[in-house]
Amino acid sequence: MINRTPFSDGVVAFDKELFTYLNGFGNEKWDWFWLLVTEQKNWLPLFLLLFYLLYKYFGFKKGLVLIVLIALFITFSDQLVNLIKHYYMRLRPCSDPDLELSIRAVLQRSSYSFVSGHATTSFAMSTFFILLLKNNFKYIRFLLIWPILFAYSRVYLGVHFPLDIFTGMYIGIIEGFLFYNLTKLIFNTKWIAKITQ
Repeated sequence: MINRTPFSDGVVAFDKELFTYLNGFGNEKWDWFWLLVTEQKNWLPLFLLLFYLLYKYFGFKKGLVLIVLIALFITFSDQLVNLIKHYYMRLRPCSDPDLELSIRAVLQRSSYSFVSGHATTSFAMSTFFILLLKNNFKYIRFLLIWPILFAYSRVYLGVHFPLDIFTGMYIGIIEGFLFYNLTKLIFNTKWIAKITQ
């Protein structure tokens, strides 16, 4: 088992201490809430609202193209996360023998920890939607509540370290900007302009 990160031993040690501190705030009375937050399917009403906003502000044809692009972007983000996970092969907190006696692991996952797919993809999509809709829907910035809660749930439940979350957040925000600018380029091409008229 490789179990590494791109960070120094000192940073990793601090990361584990910070995780133990944050994870220690857990309480059985709140476990149900964070289990609810961490499940992607429970955010379906939010996703449907975002798709509705695409339809409202871009119309059916452009909205459909955007949904296809978003699906491709999510696939890219997920695959990038998987590549990073399998390169570093960092153990999750719930699987780390150094921590097993000192943490609350509400969930058990056997896959790798670095980086967090939840943080990466949720911040990527939130950044993308905020950039896309900021001139049409003034409340779109509140969308950031979703990835913040989504990402923190992974620390609370014992399946990700803070570094997994913050690195995923950083990668996700960069992806969001890249996806947005790529979308603008695609919509400026003649064939997209033609089929979305």
